[in-house]
Amino acid sequence: MTENSQQPTAPETELPTQYTPADVEGPLYERWVDRGYFEADATSDKQPFTVVIPPPNVTGSLHLGHAFEHTLIDSLTRRKRMQGYETLWQPGMDHAGIATQNVVERELGKEGKSRHDLGREAFVERVWQWKAESGGQISGQMRRLGDGVAWSRERFTMDEGLSQAVQTIFKKLYDDELIYRAERIINWCPRCLTAISDIEVEYQDDDGELVSMKYGDGEDTIVVATTRAETMLGDTAVAVHPDDERYKHLVGKQIKLPLTDRTIPVVADAHVDPEFGTGAVKVTPAHDPNDFEIGQRHDLPSIAVMDEHAVITVHGPFQGLDRLEARSAIVAALRAEGRIVAEKRPYTHSVGHCSRCKTTIEPRLSMQWWVKVGPLAQAAGDAVRDGRVAIHPQEMEKRYFDWVDNLHDWCISRQLWWGHRIPVWYGPNGETVCVGPDEQPPGTEAEGWHQDSDVLDTWFSSGLWPFSTLGWPGQTESLAKFYPNSVLVTGYDILFFWVARMMMFGLYAMDGTPPFHTIVLHGMVRDQNGKKMSKSFGNVVNPLDWMDKYGSDALRFTLARGANPGVDVPIGEDWVQAARNFANKIWNATRFALMNGATVEGPLPDAAELSATDRWILSRLNSVVAEVDAFYEDYQFSKLSEALYHFAWDEVFDWYVELSKTTFMAGGPAAEASKRVLGEVLDVTLRLLHPIMPFVTETLWTTLTGGESVVVADWPVDSGFRDAGAEREIATLQSVITEVRRFRSDQGLQPGQRVPARLTLGGTALAPHEPAIRQLLRLQPEGEGFSATASLPVAGATVELDLSGAIDFAAERKRLSKDLAAAEKEKAQANGKLGNEAFLGKAPEPVVEKIRARLAKAEEDIARITEQLRKLPSA
Repeated sequence: MTENSQQPTAPETELPTQYTPADVEGPLYERWVDRGYFEADATSDKQPFTVVIPPPNVTGSLHLGHAFEHTLIDSLTRRKRMQGYETLWQPGMDHAGIATQNVVERELGKEGKSRHDLGREAFVERVWQWKAESGGQISGQMRRLGDGVAWSRERFTMDEGLSQAVQTIFKKLYDDELIYRAERIINWCPRCLTAISDIEVEYQDDDGELVSMKYGDGEDTIVVATTRAETMLGDTAVAVHPDDERYKHLVGKQIKLPLTDRTIPVVADAHVDPEFGTGAVKVTPAHDPNDFEIGQRHDLPSIAVMDEHAVITVHGPFQGLDRLEARSAIVAALRAEGRIVAEKRPYTHSVGHCSRCKTTIEPRLSMQWWVKVGPLAQAAGDAVRDGRVAIHPQEMEKRYFDWVDNLHDWCISRQLWWGHRIPVWYGPNGETVCVGPDEQPPGTEAEGWHQDSDVLDTWFSSGLWPFSTLGWPGQTESLAKFYPNSVLVTGYDILFFWVARMMMFGLYAMDGTPPFHTIVLHGMVRDQNGKKMSKSFGNVVNPLDWMDKYGSDALRFTLARGANPGVDVPIGEDWVQAARNFANKIWNATRFALMNGATVEGPLPDAAELSATDRWILSRLNSVVAEVDAFYEDYQFSKLSEALYHFAWDEVFDWYVELSKTTFMAGGPAAEASKRVLGEVLDVTLRLLHPIMPFVTETLWTTLTGGESVVVADWPVDSGFRDAGAEREIATLQSVITEVRRFRSDQGLQPGQRVPARLTLGGTALAPHEPAIRQLLRLQPEGEGFSATASLPVAGATVELDLSGAIDFAAERKRLSKDLAAAEKEKAQANGKLGNEAFLGKAPEPVVEKIRARLAKAEEDIARITEQLRKLPSA
């Protein structure tokens, strides 16, 4: 009947009256770590289960997004550990090039210094010092949350081993001609003075200006529009669509570029949308990615007009002006020449900003290092297409393919000092040499050799994370055991930027073996109204505050309960409070069970020796085990949380525990059997809940069973036991109790108020349950002078109640009649408005919908109150 029995020692029977998370969470976590529960043994013969942590920035602290993601990963790994897998949750942190350098530069600024005052070597040493003293505070916060990571294996993207991995793969890619250096358009931050990746660009709607201006003269005039007038100084063409009849006479001609002594050609290019604006666009190849592509197709020159600080460098009246100052000055000069056709202010449009310093990004032509992604992206796409890697939810595959099938070459160089320095050396005679990890530089500075000053994009090293953390390029036991990873759990927002790069590098470095079998994508955490959390909105929540107030289990359960695959997760404090109430309910129910002798000692009695109530809950227990397993395998965290919540609260605590109270009070063999069943049910339920709510379940499970720790307990297994008859019988019992409770409430009886009742249960399976029915419904024996004032036929049984001494029927009829009159008035008012055509023609749809809802509610109230009046005795 069950395969879930533990081998108990001497269980405790006492629990504090109240669960206080702060008293138990810290000590429990340290005990788990000290006992090595989260460590992974690469030499074991167990089947491996591996997950890498999406490495948080060394500068970061725990936010709700981390808490959400870590809850899901921890739930998976805790379950797999209980199932007997050699489980590795690989921890570590990212060196976060730009963010970390900015932090340390700000500290230097307080001392009146810049990094240039220190020099590169001393500055890098200063960053390492900062990391040792202040970095990585998120590690302690992860412990607060209960993350079951293998701390002894913690890695850092700049540690010695990972640095060797970075240099190894750079050399391999370089030798395979998949890394090259070229001048291309990149995202440039004039404040951070570096190229930045697409993911580090935040787009927002800014109020700017749209200026339309005339190029050329006379019949050769053409109108273009721009939001960045300062870039016109670098225009080298005007482009029109090849099929646009308006401009065919101009294609191939040279026209005058205002404010300069240059002429530029009109070119035909299919990229131009003839329906947008005037159908003509200015082309600035050095300052716009689309213009750069047009320039490449038409062999146009690229003229850079700004330096790295976004200051105009072109000789003339605008030289030395900041780009925004130059924008205003150029528009004024064009206006003075009569070349302005239209000006629109404000003009709201999407503008890219540096995610670190919020400076407006400047697209800029720059010499950078690039990865040739074509063959790598092809392999990454094929691995999903041929089924070697599954993406969950499956509908996210299209987004993945849209990205990898259209991937542009990746700019990997950054103009920073903190990071993996590019291992390329330049010689005195134009030589370029890439140096591997075990090789020496080709020469010294005295001999005219120097190393490239740029560092690699942070995403380059994090792209190696699934295998570099396991010891690659060495052929380690850990790499053999735990690669490929079993599953990757991460947000859909970095599907392109991190996941795709891990796929490319993993397949390339590991001879075609993908880095993981399954990619599980979750949504973003939002506030309770579905709004993005932002400091500017004032709705950012510190998860540590909620953990302090409600406990880590409450936060974890709230996050898991909202986790539908690939869908954003709204969260509010009242939901965390409700989860705290659930934890308290588990605590109180287990405490009651222990006080009443619930036990896991000895085998379960045979089904024939158990009551229908006991057989029902065991049947439901096994069904829930199977249901939870299926949801875990499909990564349906919300559904499995809901299933556990409703089984534990509704079926175990609200029904089984309550139904068992009369059995416990009666004593005897039936009571002893129910104590063993209650112990079994709680034991299994606590183990099912443990991956999501580790702290409260550990405290309760060890108290109940006397076991070492639920962390290393066996995961429950569905024994196959089902009892459809018992489930039907208890469903009938529940319907009787629910219906009589509803009638009591409708009659205004207090929950604890006892009333005389006659139960006619003959011909039903409910006769053995009469003591429980009377106990739960507060029904006294009928006694002398019993006179039924209400009769409730339910599920083949009849419950007759004598309410004559419990209710003032006249007062109750008066109250209900008043409520009925109010409901009828509400109905009449709603019908009046909905029948008024003039009103319906003017009122907004939401207002009309609200009135329809009021009408439906009024009709529902009228039906309910009318039925209550009908049931009231006439005297």
